[in-house]
Amino acid sequence: MHEPEPPATGESGVRRLVLRTALSLAVVVAVFVGVLPQVADLSEVGATVGAMSGLEVAAALAVTAWNLVSYWLVQMSVLPGLRLSQAAVASQSSTAVANAVPAGAAAGIGLTYAIYSSWGFPRAAVTLSLLLSGIWNTFAKVGMPLLALVLLAVQGDATTALVVAALAGVGMIVVAVVAFGLVLRSDATARRVAGLAGSAVAGLRRLLRRPPPRAWGDAAVRFRHHTVELLRARWLALTAATLVSHLSLFLVLLVVLRHVGVGPTEVSGAEVFGAFAFVRLLSALPITPGGLGVVELGLTAALVVAGGDREQVVAGVLVYRALTYLLPIPLGGLTYLVWRRRRSWWGRARVVEVAP
Repeated sequence: MHEPEPPATGESGVRRLVLRTALSLAVVVAVFVGVLPQVADLSEVGATVGAMSGLEVAAALAVTAWNLVSYWLVQMSVLPGLRLSQAAVASQSSTAVANAVPAGAAAGIGLTYAIYSSWGFPRAAVTLSLLLSGIWNTFAKVGMPLLALVLLAVQGDATTALVVAALAGVGMIVVAVVAFGLVLRSDATARRVAGLAGSAVAGLRRLLRRPPPRAWGDAAVRFRHHTVELLRARWLALTAATLVSHLSLFLVLLVVLRHVGVGPTEVSGAEVFGAFAFVRLLSALPITPGGLGVVELGLTAALVVAGGDREQVVAGVLVYRALTYLLPIPLGGLTYLVWRRRRSWWGRARVVEVAP
């Protein structure tokens, strides 16, 4: 309902960045140096990865490529006038930053603003696109454990951890949907919800000895008008693209696990989806850039408990993360260069008016 604030500057901002970097580094070292070598023999893990055939590697790369494209479609659904090539450049460039540096999510948002603004997209339209794609992404993350629970319940394999995650997800969805619906209900309700949220945030900022946020009432009303207009025309495309994007990411994990030898008799597709859904919900906490370390540990633990061979599971998880976390970093470097050099796009956005 308001534009993201710039990152904190000065001594306090530097101190928080240093602490966040130290925490991220500690988590990564603990997982990759302390935990994973105890879970599996890394030489066997390497041998398992090396045993993948050329066809299996090609298939994994193909589903990875589709996963990238699926997220570009999400961006196109919330920013009318955005071309697929532009969505690719903006998405991959910001993802590279988010994955590569501590507090990278904020830096990635800043880069997204810079890219879209250089192409002539209004700042308000960019803000709305980021907010709506983020909201739908959150809905998908908290809703997937419920779907996984249903699938596992059909098989009789539902676990306590997944039940807890699913219930938490349902609760979060209910709260988020109610709040979102109230904001869209009327201008007066939007102002009231924004006022309550602003008061809560102001109290928290006082405890942290930071100045109160700007009033959110007018911003909430503007957000409501633009959101209703956009969702009236694009909600179905946004919902479909978001679901396809999340399921495409799951498909990368499933394909890689099958190719390293984790068969359906050891870990069923529903169990893989359950692990994926649980870890996606867990990774929403910004502990490390791109969930580095957290995702690897969570997936490994869930899949080994489900019955997967330790070396094969670790091999599959590491290949999956190499494809979905590491590969986007150099790819994003290339798309960043495309943005800087493709001056023919600058200031020439084909902005499309959304019909009321």
